[in-house]
Amino acid sequence: MSRIPEPTPTPEGPAYEGRLLDRPDEEVVDQGAPFDIRTLISRRGVLSLAGIGFGAAVLAACAPVASSGTGSTATSGTGGSASSGTSDGEIPDETAGPYPGDGSNGPDVLEESGIVRRDITSSIDGSATADGVPLTFELQVLDMANGNAPFAGVAVYAWHCTATGEYSMYSSGLEDVTYLRGVQVADADGKVSFTSIYPGCYSGRWPHIHFEVYPDVDAITDSANAIATSQMAMPEAASTEVYATSAYAGSAQNLSQVTLASDNVFGDDSAASQLPAITGDARNGYAAALVVRIDTATAPTGGSAPGGAPGGQGGGGRPPSA
Repeated sequence: MSRIPEPTPTPEGPAYEGRLLDRPDEEVVDQGAPFDIRTLISRRGVLSLAGIGFGAAVLAACAPVASSGTGSTATSGTGGSASSGTSDGEIPDETAGPYPGDGSNGPDVLEESGIVRRDITSSIDGSATADGVPLTFELQVLDMANGNAPFAGVAVYAWHCTATGEYSMYSSGLEDVTYLRGVQVADADGKVSFTSIYPGCYSGRWPHIHFEVYPDVDAITDSANAIATSQMAMPEAASTEVYATSAYAGSAQNLSQVTLASDNVFGDDSAASQLPAITGDARNGYAAALVVRIDTATAPTGGSAPGGAPGGQGGGGRPPSA
């Protein structure tokens, strides 16, 4: 078993590796995400990783490589990389839905130490793992107010439902589970990447992945700090193939009853700028990539998670109980 790190007493209070604890009365491992990320930065500095984008140091690997081409869907049998789906306009602001887990309506995973992570298939404490077809998804965040420069250093919180349409921290029986939720910090190219499973399709909603973009990792402890809230729509061909597998009971029927045009989130433009490029197959897993343009010169209008009512404002659909 790993030894729990001990703080060092100083005249200003307890410290760890030269940094004062954010929460002096708690253990080092319970200091929260901002302290964790500052620890990572310090350790990378010791290893002389100057000149490499911070995100590149934190991310152990990057999945699909983004490009500036138009969105497309590619299929291969190898689960190889994909060119990012993109458009010239800003990513649409969308509701965070009724199950954000960002503290806006109760549960708050963003206060937990360990939430900054690439692999979100398991709960933070490792107690539970989500079953489903493997999916790696990458978001490249661009700063429209700065000539579409890569938005390095922003923190992206992503979350989505299980293969059977349930949400950790909310669905019955999953209140103490934190899988399929995580935060990554954008590297020098504005990219974040997550390892997860393909989300299921529950009644009334097109399959999707939620995400919030924060100016930096220190800002994630207050959902009001988000500079963008949106959703990524999963491509139909890949979804149809995934939902034919046994782990996704009910998803095929739910998908047959909704379209991108009828969905109450993507229906405005059939998710023209929210569909990723994707490669892979249901046997080997998928890799998806999407370019996310954000205009900080405009006020964000997404978010506004309702008070936990199924569906909610712009949420649509009702995930089943676990």
